Amino acid sequence: MAETIVVTGGAGFIGSNFLYFLKDVTDDRIVVLDNITYAGREDNIPRETEFIWCDISDAEHVDYIFKKIKPTKVFNFAAESHVDNSIKDVTPFITTNIIGTTNLLSSSVKVDVQKFHHVSTDEVYGSLDFDNSLFTEETPYDPRNPYSATKASAEHMVKTWNNTYGLPYLITSSSNNYGPKQHSEKLIPKIINNALSDKVTNMYGGGHQIRDWLHVYDHCKAIWTLDEQKVINSKFNVGGGCEVPNIEIAKKILNIMNKPCSLIGQSDERPGQDQRYGTDFSKLTAATGWTPSVNFEDGLKETIEWYIDKSSSQ
Repeated sequence: MAETIVVTGGAGFIGSNFLYFLKDVTDDRIVVLDNITYAGREDNIPRETEFIWCDISDAEHVDYIFKKIKPTKVFNFAAESHVDNSIKDVTPFITTNIIGTTNLLSSSVKVDVQKFHHVSTDEVYGSLDFDNSLFTEETPYDPRNPYSATKASAEHMVKTWNNTYGLPYLITSSSNNYGPKQHSEKLIPKIINNALSDKVTNMYGGGHQIRDWLHVYDHCKAIWTLDEQKVINSKFNVGGGCEVPNIEIAKKILNIMNKPCSLIGQSDERPGQDQRYGTDFSKLTAATGWTPSVNFEDGLKETIEWYIDKSSSQ
């Protein structure tokens, strides 16, 4: 029997890639909810996919939609996600990431949603030292900027709705994603787009921060693998097993694009800058067999090609 799957934030980077992934793996009804902010594009959504404009911070509107379409499952990708923006003004992050998630949870209970899958971030754990430690699902929450604080709050809401109202849930906290359709404010597309215009990309504090890079396809595969195997009421980290300093990312991109390293500059350290993220995804592997499949060098080259093609078509 066909189910109705709601994907929130489907016009954004990870959400839209998940929609294209779903096209190949399920015949279920897919309904996208998005309010098309600056970071989302309606043309990111597959044409044949049902789209409903919705601001998830509007509880009555979310209630109306859920009662009308009666979703079986919800995959919540909707989020404000840019750290710099959260430092300048946290209000949209509270509105979307906390209030919006809470509205989705409340509406899910009212229509007996079978599973609420909340997509989170490893940034809820804070920052690691430059040693061999990794974030595990047992790492204490220690958000260090307004964005990650709102994502941590949302995770607590999800677990609370399970404990209080019995809503079945999953939480996945992923490391840094990369791939096609990512907004130009993020590191990898920013470096690529700047290089296409021969502009300098300034790196905070010289770019020595380390991030764990996960291709968006592998992220989508992890989410769907958990669904296929009917894993429920737990949290899993999703990592790429690919820790690289930001400065090395910039050099790799410029080398692939045959651009000089003089296009790398330095800026003052910003507030709330985390020095290292590294994600242990062994719990996910043990539960499902999932491991990342996209080689970073190959994925980075394909990502660069996507942005070059996009630039040439504009």
